[in-house]
Amino acid sequence: MEDITLRALRILREADLVLAEDTRTSGNLLKHFDIHTHLMSHHKFNEHQTADMMAARMAGGETMALISDAGTPGISDPGFLLVRACVRQGVEVQCLPGATAFVPALVSSGLPCDRFCFEGFLPQKKGRQGRIEALREEQRTMVFYESPYRVVRLLGELSAVFGGERLCSVCREISKVHEESVRGTLAEVAAHFQAHAPRGEFVVVVGGK
Repeated sequence: MEDITLRALRILREADLVLAEDTRTSGNLLKHFDIHTHLMSHHKFNEHQTADMMAARMAGGETMALISDAGTPGISDPGFLLVRACVRQGVEVQCLPGATAFVPALVSSGLPCDRFCFEGFLPQKKGRQGRIEALREEQRTMVFYESPYRVVRLLGELSAVFGGERLCSVCREISKVHEESVRGTLAEVAAHFQAHAPRGEFVVVVGGK
């Protein structure tokens, strides 16, 4: 709650409508700051159907704010389709500065962050191994998102392709109460999370070749 900006609070109060990935999660945020703007769901399951309609309403004069459960909308979260629809209909889009997971994870990793590539979530099945193989020669620092259920698998897959001695930093629950960073080689960090059950959302930062 402390990470939200004064500008974001003002926008949420002034908007005609707040589009939220999960109205329950966002409802807690608005309630905490005594904001009474109407909430409407906007998530990956309905954004294909609603993006053009919402953009048309904004073109007609309404002001809307889009928020996601965690991080920045559009970065491995709903938002891209709505922004694209707004751009096509000539609606002004402003992106407010705010929380996003990969930037603090990258900066605090101790790995070079002057040049990096953001890979987000890898495919769960088809194409996953091919994506990892394609990064074998990547010289920039690489950033991945992963769930607690697959993070040990990811570390093992990266270790198999890049080598277990490749340096990495794995961060979880960034900006939340149980934030944690584990640094070391891919093999060392994989062993850590094999011994300690992974919990929360993860950012895996891996050094380039």
